[in-house]
Amino acid sequence: MTLAVGSPLDQAAPVPSGRAAAPRPAGDGDAVLRRQRSRESSARTYARSFPIVPVRAHGMTVEGADGRRYLDCLSGAGTLALGHNHPVVLEALRRTLDSGAPLHILDLATAEKDDFTNALFDTLPTGFADRARIHFCGPAGTDAVEAALKLMQTATGRRGVLAFTGAYHGMTAGALAATGNVAVKEPLPTAGEVTRLPYPYPYRCPFGVGGERGAELSAVYTERLLDDPSGGVVAPAAMIVEAVQGEGGAVPAPDGWLREMRRITAERSIPLIVDEVQTGVGRTGAMWAVQHSGIVPDAMVLSKAIGGSLPLAVVVYRDDYDGWLPGAHTGTFRGNTLAMAAGAATLRFVAAEGLAERAAAVGARITSRLTALRTELPVIGDVRGRGLMIGVELVDPAGEPDACGALPPAPELAVRVRAGCLERGLIVELGGRHDTVVRLLPPLTISDEQADAVLDRLTDAIAAAASTPAGTASGTAATAGQGRA
Repeated sequence: MTLAVGSPLDQAAPVPSGRAAAPRPAGDGDAVLRRQRSRESSARTYARSFPIVPVRAHGMTVEGADGRRYLDCLSGAGTLALGHNHPVVLEALRRTLDSGAPLHILDLATAEKDDFTNALFDTLPTGFADRARIHFCGPAGTDAVEAALKLMQTATGRRGVLAFTGAYHGMTAGALAATGNVAVKEPLPTAGEVTRLPYPYPYRCPFGVGGERGAELSAVYTERLLDDPSGGVVAPAAMIVEAVQGEGGAVPAPDGWLREMRRITAERSIPLIVDEVQTGVGRTGAMWAVQHSGIVPDAMVLSKAIGGSLPLAVVVYRDDYDGWLPGAHTGTFRGNTLAMAAGAATLRFVAAEGLAERAAAVGARITSRLTALRTELPVIGDVRGRGLMIGVELVDPAGEPDACGALPPAPELAVRVRAGCLERGLIVELGGRHDTVVRLLPPLTISDEQADAVLDRLTDAIAAAASTPAGTASGTAATAGQGRA
């Protein structure tokens, strides 16, 4: 049975004694939304999908200005490993504020930075941390991607990059060039020569074969293309890859395929960069997604959860690539002291409490239950993911299947499902090809009861949307279904 919005499961935590409740916005929530629409740029995205005004949040619960409560399965696009306002994070922030530590100090050494670096290096894959260097970047993951690409271009003297279909690495020039989504690339030219390689995607296999064979063909294609003197690929500065594609639709790379990418790049002296911006800090059931395959990359790009909910981004890399001159990649906001304190606390809590293992167990249970629903709800074409990084691809069951048996995508249905989830007190976002994948990114602290509630609400929303004729929507669904700008 679906839990009603406002049930005890959804209650925000009480405000600690002696601390004032979060202030309500001036005027009602509708007025705040109207002002946002009139003042903010048309590039806003999540605000279009979720026409709510959050005023309080705790754990997995977000409370809107209208008093409604929602289970947050977006978690700041994976940033909130411990959910909203976790006590461990709040204590780290209060301790740092009370200490009088400088909140902005550029890239000077501080006790907080040293502590964060220690906490991070303690978690890095075996064989990587002992030869690693760290560079603190601007506060967004895209800047860390830029830094990693620039680092390898400097080290190798080359310019080109190997990237993959379905990839997402950010919105600045170099990161955008490596991104696969055509829609976000069309308006502007992008820098750098990027060779696009096929990423294994069993449900919509680029080779039309699916399964393990698709991954094998991807590896063979990559190796032969790089070795072909007429293949058109100049020796690249790096390969950049996600161990699980996030925006690409929660598509995990097979472990054997990742090991092949590591072999192929190592044999050709091509640095391998793994983008762990969304997969890191326990999200996939291991502290870092590369640990599933056992590979040791040349660089890892880290952001989102490493800041404990605050902006922080770094690139960690093998010391023999450290050929930069001072100031080669800089930025004003590299020294976010509060984020370092919150990040160190988060990293240690995830490790001490076994939250990566917890993510693996809960994620497997959620994925299993959703997979079992495919017979009952044929609009569910595929369920996949790793740990608590899960995707449910929605399809048109009346359509013509392709060579792999995949049915046509159903973007209108996906919009109705997202809106239906919001009506039921569940925040989920869409991703993947054609924005038809419902993505689940709950905090690693999700309880069994909350996981059941997510499944109930999502199931109800899918069933209701599947029974609604295409092109119809009402209430919240009409507002929430404006799509991502």
